[in-house]
Amino acid sequence: MNRYSWRTFILEIVMILAGIVFFAPFVILLAVAFRNNDAPRHIFDITWPLDFSHIVTAWQVSGMGAAIVNSTIITVLSVVGIIAFAITAAYPLSRYRTKWSRGVFFFFLAGLFLAGQASILPLYTLIRDMHLMGTIWAVVIIHIGANMPFSIFLYSSFLRDIPREYEEAAVIDGCSPVRAFFSIIVPLSRPITGTLVILTALGCWNDFFIPLLYLSASGNKTAPLTLYNFVGQYGADWPLVFSALLLSIIPILVLYFVAQKHIIKGFASGLKG
Repeated sequence: MNRYSWRTFILEIVMILAGIVFFAPFVILLAVAFRNNDAPRHIFDITWPLDFSHIVTAWQVSGMGAAIVNSTIITVLSVVGIIAFAITAAYPLSRYRTKWSRGVFFFFLAGLFLAGQASILPLYTLIRDMHLMGTIWAVVIIHIGANMPFSIFLYSSFLRDIPREYEEAAVIDGCSPVRAFFSIIVPLSRPITGTLVILTALGCWNDFFIPLLYLSASGNKTAPLTLYNFVGQYGADWPLVFSALLLSIIPILVLYFVAQKHIIKGFASGLKG
């Protein structure tokens, strides 16, 4: 039986058009970043051979190297903290079905509905009193706290679908509950962990507002903050600006393409219930 119908054809056309729409900004970014000074000014014009002089100049002038290092440190520390705290909090909440566990779960879930702007002043005061202003730890702590509700929700939804028999068999074989958690639950949670790594890494890397509040007066600039200052200084030189933008997204773009399959696997496994 031929399953290819006109509905499938229309769906393919829609998906191709959607792909073009989403891919067009990246094509424009590459076209402008690698354009030589004598090129036509059409937005999609790509010159050949490619001109790397703007990339070199942007790297030397913008200070993007140090900013990428800071963004990498902040992203790695934030993601590790989010994963570690979220899975250890979600495990007892998903395994022990008591009133207190449901209450704590909904307490965390309520964080999804709170406006982040409402906590700006108390968080700023807290970070100032802790003498963390201008340090990457201020940004890391806030990233971890802000991502807890969503991360605990995903982990709890996933862990509820893991049969208890796995842990019971491990305990019978001599594993302690802690060892069963690290030997059974953590490895089985790789799909949802991969999803959270990608989603939280993208959010932490691209975050602009929190570093602007806590790092703008220090030398610890992140990639978005450095790019913002760079655009203000070289706003008239678009090939240079687009080159700096390309440099700022390369690390997280590589991470996304390497681990993108975990997003599909994680959502399919973690949200099916």
